[in-house]
Amino acid sequence: MDTAHLGYFEVNRDRLASIAYRLLGSAADAEDAVQDAFLRWQCADRSHIEVPEAWLTKVVTNLSLDRLRSAQLRHERAVGDWLPEPLLDGDPMLGPADTVEQRESVTLAVLVLLESLTPIERAVYVLREAFSHSHAEIATILDITESASQQHTHRARRHVATKRTLGAVDGAAARRIVEAFVNAAASGDTERLVALLTDDATAIADGANWTTKFTRYSVPDRIAAAIRANFKPTPARRKLLGGAPAIHAAVVNGSPALVVTLEDRVRGLAVLEMRDGKVSAVRSMGTTARFGRLIKEWRRREHDAPLMEW
Repeated sequence: MDTAHLGYFEVNRDRLASIAYRLLGSAADAEDAVQDAFLRWQCADRSHIEVPEAWLTKVVTNLSLDRLRSAQLRHERAVGDWLPEPLLDGDPMLGPADTVEQRESVTLAVLVLLESLTPIERAVYVLREAFSHSHAEIATILDITESASQQHTHRARRHVATKRTLGAVDGAAARRIVEAFVNAAASGDTERLVALLTDDATAIADGANWTTKFTRYSVPDRIAAAIRANFKPTPARRKLLGGAPAIHAAVVNGSPALVVTLEDRVRGLAVLEMRDGKVSAVRSMGTTARFGRLIKEWRRREHDAPLMEW
């Protein structure tokens, strides 16, 4: 492959990875889809490709759809619970964030919602809302009619509308939100923590490397009690983690997040979804297999002092 064509692919790599990530909810799977697209680009007769960007978009979208439809992926996500792979704010795989729709399309709440759509509905939503493709372009990419693209967009928008957010959260705002949450959780005062939650708040936590089962709570008092218990810095917990962890504030997938680190390695995080100034959902992850790309990004950056150390 000549340098010019290689360079053209590299220019498009982040955009293609962002499409694949929104479709698959996994950075690792997105990287694999982009690499497969690169191999096809290498072998393609480019003299017959009129619009390379459109060709690459079509290839990576359909490779991602093939993965979504695969029996293995359906089995993995049908086992019970699934959470997207989290990404730090500023990661190029998150893609464009100029509009409300673009920012929402990469939040954990929306990525989870998209999982319940059909693969084709998910693809239409991502291409239309996050990348502003016309229905004519989407029809060509997915081999459907423009009318079908419009119908799929309408259904997906209606589905996602239940999780509208209030817009972008910058690092300073995230730190204020997370600091208030950490202080309330560490205080031992359950009522103080409950006051930060909406009346219909929910919480979900993965098995943290120990089990595939997820824990769910939907009552503010129970959520607060569970979170408070996890903030007790016991010797047993330090031994389990291999040391005394620190808690930092960050922005993850557009939302405030608590990041638990040990010797510059991310060991867990909790993403806080906000509504009307309160926490409407807490998505906690401790399964380190989810943190591959996040850990690499974390290590590349400088960080504020931790909010709390155990």
